[in-house]
Order: sequence, then C-alpha cells, then structure tokens
Amino acid sequence: MKTKTTSAFRSAAQYALAAVRWLPAAAIIGLLGGAVGAAFHHGIRLAAAFRAAHDWVIFLLPVGAIVISLLYRALRLAPDAGTNLVLEAVRSEKQLPLLLAPAMFLSTVLTQFVGGSAGREGAALQIGGSLAAGTAKLLRIREEHHHLLILCGMAAVFSALFGTPVAAAIFVLEVASVGRFLYSALVPCLCASLTAAGVARLLQGEVVRMSLHLPGAIGAVFTLQTAALAVLCAIMSIVFCLAVHRTGILAAKYLKNPYLRALALGAALLGLTLISGGRTFNGAGMDFVERAVAGEKADWYAFALKLIFTAVTLAAGYKGGEIVPTFFVGAAFGAVAGPLLGLDPGYSAAVGMIGMFCGVVNCPFAALFLAMEVFGGAGLVPFAVTCALCYVFSGYFGLYSSQHILRSKVGSELIDRTTC
Repeated sequence: MKTKTTSAFRSAAQYALAAVRWLPAAAIIGLLGGAVGAAFHHGIRLAAAFRAAHDWVIFLLPVGAIVISLLYRALRLAPDAGTNLVLEAVRSEKQLPLLLAPAMFLSTVLTQFVGGSAGREGAALQIGGSLAAGTAKLLRIREEHHHLLILCGMAAVFSALFGTPVAAAIFVLEVASVGRFLYSALVPCLCASLTAAGVARLLQGEVVRMSLHLPGAIGAVFTLQTAALAVLCAIMSIVFCLAVHRTGILAAKYLKNPYLRALALGAALLGLTLISGGRTFNGAGMDFVERAVAGEKADWYAFALKLIFTAVTLAAGYKGGEIVPTFFVGAAFGAVAGPLLGLDPGYSAAVGMIGMFCGVVNCPFAALFLAMEVFGGAGLVPFAVTCALCYVFSGYFGLYSSQHILRSKVGSELIDRTTC
C-alpha cells in the first residue's frame, strides 16, 4: 500500500512539472502577444476613426484591395494564407511564415481604413500563431512542440483584442479539432492568455463588456423561446458560411486574376456602400452589436446586408476575419427574430451574437465562456441552451475549411471530417 501511494505521489509530481514546464515560454508569448494585440487594436481604432471623419476615404475601397494583394505578393505569401494555415500548423509540422504577422497586421488595418467589412479575430489568430512560431524557433524549442506554443500565441492576441482570456484559451483548444480537446495545452494557453490580457489592459487595449437585461425569473416558457431563437440562429450560421465560401469560389472562378478580382469586388463594395446610403455596414461593426444588445432597434434587412458586405469583402482579398461580422449578423438577426418569439430585442441580440459565433466556429464551450465574460456571468442557463442547440443544428458547416470535426454531432462515432 505504501509503495502504491508513493508511486502515485511521484506520478502526480511528474504531471505537475509537465504542466508548468511551458509556463516561461507561454508568459513570454503572452507579453509579446499582449503588446502586439494592443498596438493592433489602436491601429484599427485610429484607421476606423479617420475613415469616419473623412468620408472620401470610402472611395479608396478598390485601391485598398489591390494594395493588399501587392503586399502579399511582395512578401511571397499565398493570397489565401490565413486562419486555415494556422489550424493546419496546430495539427501538423507545417511551418508558419514569420512575415504572416506583419502582413496580416498591415492589411487588416488597411481594410478597416478603407471600410472593408471584416473583423479582427482571424487576424489575431494568424498574428499570434506566426509570432509564437518565431518565438519557438528563437527559444530553440523542438519542432514537435511548436504546435503548443502556436496555440499560446493564438490565445494571447485573441485575448488582447477582446479582453476575454478564458474564452480565448478555450477557443484555440477547441477550434482546430472539434471533439479532441488538447488538455495538455490548457495551463500554458491560460497563462499566455491571462498575461496578454493584463498587458493589453495596461496599454489601454479594448475590453469587450456589455450589460444584459434578463427577466426576473428564467422559466420553461422563456427557455423554450430562447431555444427556438437558437435553432434559427444555427440555420443563419449555415447561410453565413455558405455565402462566404461560395462567393469566394465564384469570384476566383470568374475573376482569375487576383488584381482584377480585387479591383472589381472593391468597386462592387463601394457601390453597395453608396446604395445603402450610410456607413453602417463598413468596418467590423462592433459598435452596432453593442447598440443592439443595449436594445436599439435594428432594421429588418440589416443582417442580410452585413452578410453580403462581408462575403464580398473577403472574396475581394481584404483581410481581418469573419467573427465580428458574425456578431453583427447574429445580433441584427436576433434583434429582429427574437421579438417575434416574444423575447426582449436586446436579449435576443445577445443570443444571436453568441449563437452565430458558436454555429460558424463549432465551438460550444468557447462560445459559452465568451458569453460569460462579455455579459458578466448573466444568463448562464439560456446561453448554455443556445450554445448546445446552435452546435448541433449548425451541422457540419463552418468558417474554416481546415477545421476537423472528429465526432458526430448526434452520436459517439468517430467521423473525422472537415467542415463545409
């Protein structure tokens, strides 16, 4: 008995040492990711503010797309090098180019400057992964362990941009291979994510927080109403993924020259902007999400227009990401559909935002933690219902074609398929 107990203590000590051996490297990546993430946030903020103050900038939309294409060519990066490449590097020994970080930083800021409808989280994952890959080489860490530090870098910059360290850590562990959670990376990813959030806060980075109005009692009727809205959001997430993917495929098929494609779709985006009569659908759109959650009425067509703007933006070659536009589409759709089900529009916008995020990335736990951090812990039960239903009803669709879903969503069998 004594020998067995001693062996158990030794095993526990070995596991503890294994869990913390990556903390120094994770902390370094967190410091670097926090500083870069804060600089990235300020760059995007200043670019968007300049565009808002100078309306003529919107006419540079076609030029911006061409400049981004030329930048990627000058740096010898594939035009489609993006989040899919980072996800592949997590699962394999594929190398991430260090130049991906500055290319994504500059091109995302430029996209926001001219008014492209893209977010920043895809850029965060790519910048963080690229920086972490470079750091791993600098620290002479063996290649078979690079994937762990790439995850730390992804979590760090994501956390720095949104101020949601727990959701960032869970997201990067969940997104690459849905159904296989890399528990061994949990401690270093949390370390990098929390460190980055602290650094970004010191550098006045953004912290996404919203207040949420809930009814006094969350009963069966309210839960069923939320469930109905969640299913509708799951369907909308499928529409979003199909629109983004198919627009990109059609653009590449009929406009094979990347510069001609950038010019034509940039001009189309400018035309859409002028026809819409405002600038609501340009840029990431996080301000719209905050207003919708606060209860401001959304136009019934807002979610559809934002979807179109985003699909054209990404097909043209602008950079950034799809998640914040997903928040926009989800919040706008929820604010319109929720009241039809008897729900408060602000609460419905919040459900739409979280539900759409869950549906397009297939990450229910990350979505739930995101809801808890953004809304201050309010609505645990309804958001849990939302995330569970959106995960199941969104099927095998997703934003990232390199994402693997390893288990069936309706059973326990292994399937190992990529998203549509």
